[in-house]
Amino acid sequence: MGTSGGPGSRRVGRPRAAGRPDSGLEPRAELLAAAAELFTTRGYAATTTRAVAERAGMRQASMYHYVSGKEELLAELLESTVTPSLAYARELLADDAIPAEDRLWALCRADVELLCGGPHNLGGLYLLPEVRAERFAGFHAVRAELKDAYRQLLAATAAGGALAKSELDLRTDLLFGLIEGVILVHRSDPERPVSVFAEATADAALRIAGV
Repeated sequence: MGTSGGPGSRRVGRPRAAGRPDSGLEPRAELLAAAAELFTTRGYAATTTRAVAERAGMRQASMYHYVSGKEELLAELLESTVTPSLAYARELLADDAIPAEDRLWALCRADVELLCGGPHNLGGLYLLPEVRAERFAGFHAVRAELKDAYRQLLAATAAGGALAKSELDLRTDLLFGLIEGVILVHRSDPERPVSVFAEATADAALRIAGV
C-alpha cells in the first residue's frame, strides 16, 4: 500500500530513522516485518526491542505505542502461520459436497504454501523454548484447532473412517508433522517453486493418510 505524497495523506505519530525510506506499511505492520526478519536471522533472544524499532524505521520509545514488546510481536507472527490455514480448514469442513480426500489434499497444499511462501522462515520459530510460555497459549490453541481439522478431514475419508482411534491419532500426528516439517525441506532448496513443492507434499500427505 503506497502513499500519495499529498499533505493530507501524510502519516504522523512517530519519527522515522534518518535515511530509512518509507515502506508504505502501517507502523504495526512495519514492526512485524522487522521482527520477522530479525527473529529468523539473528535469533529471538539476540534481538533487542531497539533493533526491531530501528529496523522498522522508528525510535524505540515510539514502538511501544503499537506493541507491548517482543513477546507480542512473536505471538502475532506465530499465529500468522496458522490462522489463515484454520480459516480455510473451517470452510473445507463445512463443504461436504466435495470428497474428503480432495478437501484434505487442498488443505495440505494451502498450508504448505502459507508456510513456505513468505520471505522468512517463520515456521522455525515454533522451536523456540520461549514459545512454551503461557503468553503463547493463543498460538497453541489455534494450532491445536488446525490439527483437529486435519483429523476430522482424515476421519471423513474412506481410509480414515476404517481406522481405530489410536491409529487415526497416529496418522494425524504423522500427517501434521509432515506439513509443519516442510519448512526444513524447503530451506534446503529455496529456489524450488513453492506451488510444485506444495502439491508434492500434499500428495505425500495423502499417502500417509492411506488414501
